[in-house]
Amino acid sequence: MSTYPNVNETKELIKQLVSIPSPTGFTANVIQFAEEFLSNLAIETRRNRKGGLIATLPGTNNHEHRMLTAHVDTLGAMVKEVKPNGRLRLDLIGGFRYNSIEGEYCEIHTSSGKVYTGTILMHQTSVHVYKDAGKAERNQDNMEVRIDAEVNNAEAVRELGIEVGDFVSFDPRVQITDNGYIKSRHLDDKASVAILLQLMKRLKKENVTLPYTTHFLISNNEEIGYGGNSNITPETVEYLAVDMGAMGDGQSTDEYTVSICVKDSTGPYHYGLRKRLVDLAEKNQIGYKLDIYPFYGSDASAAIKSGHDIVHGLIGPGIDSSHAFERTHEKSLINTEKLVYHYVLSEMITV
Repeated sequence: MSTYPNVNETKELIKQLVSIPSPTGFTANVIQFAEEFLSNLAIETRRNRKGGLIATLPGTNNHEHRMLTAHVDTLGAMVKEVKPNGRLRLDLIGGFRYNSIEGEYCEIHTSSGKVYTGTILMHQTSVHVYKDAGKAERNQDNMEVRIDAEVNNAEAVRELGIEVGDFVSFDPRVQITDNGYIKSRHLDDKASVAILLQLMKRLKKENVTLPYTTHFLISNNEEIGYGGNSNITPETVEYLAVDMGAMGDGQSTDEYTVSICVKDSTGPYHYGLRKRLVDLAEKNQIGYKLDIYPFYGSDASAAIKSGHDIVHGLIGPGIDSSHAFERTHEKSLINTEKLVYHYVLSEMITV
């Protein structure tokens, strides 16, 4: 039995995933990618009505189930207004700030299927024209999309087929460095989607029989709060969200270990499951950090809020500069995949 799937494969899989535009509400293409990945492994999947993907691996115990989830939907935007100057006003999808997308390349996805490129800029960008270029607030009123087309009025934009409600995705700018870092937008949560896909690939390849029937939900509405709150079988006892660890002042999470969340904005995660995850990490020499994420919610907390009687937990690789120009390291990917591997092979906690 191998000790760990090739981390370079994981990083390449992340690169493929982040390169597929998938702001919340526009996730069909990336779900299809995951569906085909699992189909090639002869793992059956089904889609829920929200468009998420569910794979189930049978276990020895079919009376008590587990569920693991990671989400493919990302931050993004919609066209709020086609402006008289031929540029686009945006409405944001997900919890982030306008300053984090200033100067970013983007794509506008029209309802007819055409895609146009553009750049997200302050209206008052040119320092040769606007004396307040550096001081003006980065907000919906001041920021706009400059379309890469010869348009200078709203009518010309609409002739391209661009309209209010079209999705706007951000260039991930993904890079993999020689010393193990991966830099990209949307590592939240496509890094963990890759980890779960790699986990299922390993379990299938090694013909592992799990102790409990285990469901894997690739959710597609997490960034707006309800991706993983449904399709939880009555037999499900434990629900583990595999998302990201948030870094910053006062945080213990780093880019080299797996982060085990003890509490976020929704409250504490299940104490018994947290202790089991720590025990598995320590027994298997897995680098980990315990942490609290003050402005965070997960698919697991969404499931609790929706009334499911489950034990819930949250882990993930440490991600620097979340919801902006994100980065992690292969060591964090390795530690996270090791922990989820040992977790799905472990006994459930006693509740």
